[in-house]
Amino acid sequence: MKILIVAATYSEIAPFLNKLSVKGIPDDTIDFEKHQLRFLITGVGMVATAYALGTELSKNQYDLAINIGIAGSFSRKLQIGQLVEIDEDIFSELGAEDDEDFLTLEEMQLGEIRYNSSFKLTENKLTRVRAITVNKVHGNEETIEETIEMFTPKLESMEGAAFFYACEEAQVSALQIRSVSNYVEKRNKNNWNIPLAVKNLNDWLPVFLKSLV
Repeated sequence: MKILIVAATYSEIAPFLNKLSVKGIPDDTIDFEKHQLRFLITGVGMVATAYALGTELSKNQYDLAINIGIAGSFSRKLQIGQLVEIDEDIFSELGAEDDEDFLTLEEMQLGEIRYNSSFKLTENKLTRVRAITVNKVHGNEETIEETIEMFTPKLESMEGAAFFYACEEAQVSALQIRSVSNYVEKRNKNNWNIPLAVKNLNDWLPVFLKSLV
């Protein structure tokens, strides 16, 4: 298979590249097991992700695109470092304020905000969850509760829904895997564990790729 591996930052994919004895992001595809891999670092946020993917997918065809990265969890039932498969991702901030109410883009009949995975793990040992994609990560208790009530998400990232959107437009199968680096709460980086989240992502990726036929 020809596979595009997408991450927002180099650090999220660096351990796997190190295992391949690759320094930096390779310009060409790399053979791994039965697959041809290309790596794309989009930059942080939905705008950078949509542009980078739109550019790449207009030039090259892929059998599968995999978005891997860290994320914050709204649910304490998910453990720090736990990997999850994103089944649905939502642009939660696209819309308008109507005094104290928020109207989504869908409610205004101006477009879609919900996008789904188009590739399912056949032997799935990962929990499937709904996520939201944001421009500003949450750190206020009131807005956290409002967001949970409106969308019932388990995770938030700054890229996921843009990844699904770009892949859907290009008709490329899309899989998004996230590792929990922190809980969504009043900002406290002492409670984060990014190294564990990154390690678990990069331990999972080669095992998954070897399992693909």
